[in-house]
Amino acid sequence: MTPPPGIDIHAHFFPESYLRLLEHEGAAAGARLDRTNPAGPVIVIAGAPTAPLEPAFIDLELRLKAMNRTGIAVQALSLTVPMVYFAGSGLAKRLAQTFNDAIAEAHTAHPDRFVGCATLPLQDPTLAVTELERAARLPGVRAVYLGTNVNGRELSDPAFGPVFERCQEYELPVLLHPINVVGAARLGPFYLSNLLGNPFDTAVAAAHLVFGGVLDRFPRLQICLPHGGGALPYLYGRLQHGQRVRSEARDRARRPFGAYLRRFTYDTITHSPEALRYLVDLVGADRVMVGSDFCFDMGYERPRDIVTKRLGLKAADQARILRGNAARLLGLA
Repeated sequence: MTPPPGIDIHAHFFPESYLRLLEHEGAAAGARLDRTNPAGPVIVIAGAPTAPLEPAFIDLELRLKAMNRTGIAVQALSLTVPMVYFAGSGLAKRLAQTFNDAIAEAHTAHPDRFVGCATLPLQDPTLAVTELERAARLPGVRAVYLGTNVNGRELSDPAFGPVFERCQEYELPVLLHPINVVGAARLGPFYLSNLLGNPFDTAVAAAHLVFGGVLDRFPRLQICLPHGGGALPYLYGRLQHGQRVRSEARDRARRPFGAYLRRFTYDTITHSPEALRYLVDLVGADRVMVGSDFCFDMGYERPRDIVTKRLGLKAADQARILRGNAARLLGLA
């Protein structure tokens, strides 16, 4: 049985329209766009630069060539760091609208190849709800993309409740991505802010969603955790033990922590077949989906390979992870 073409749940996109708006209006928020790097434009926020954005982040035709080369049929396009949280409410709203319009345009141009994950100005929850209501009606918007925190505010903050309520109402899954990671002051050397900060911040966000009662309050809300769930799958036993013996951890969650693991879905970006196989065995092949982190160097150049060549899975489970689970989550089935 030939494995089916993949659906990539974790693929980043920086439309030129978003970059131009940041370039022209970002100064008031301490943001600028440096186009002098031959490798690609660099976003600079408060003096901190991103990596150069290579052309495939921006150009859909280059992206399609890469997808065809690696056996990816569909990408779920998402904005990533710095998202829009660095800006004041007005600019954040315009940046979010601009990005969301761009993913709708990408879907309209290539309806069988791209769907979109809406970004929201979550630092202003009222504006976020307004933009969510608008974006949910755009062609191709099939999910919402949020940071693991919003300028240090945790996702268990009650102010975000109306956003999660709308996501549940519209049946739009929420895909998370690390941003402003925990412990950043100690994680500067060795690229640890990414190597360790990202997976730990994902675990912190997931713990807030469980211990803060968000998953109980919104029982049909779907949350996808990046990078194989980060540290969460390997620390859930400690979290569950703490929930049992520490009063601080058992105020709101109605069930043992481990019972929530299947409330999440997970991408495959672990860079370890042993770790990914553990995740599949822990949560089930029906909760894991292909992700590439396109097109960062910390992602997979050939995201299908770890599933088809390294895990020893049955063909049916490979098909679920490569396509079936994401098709169901995104309403593509």
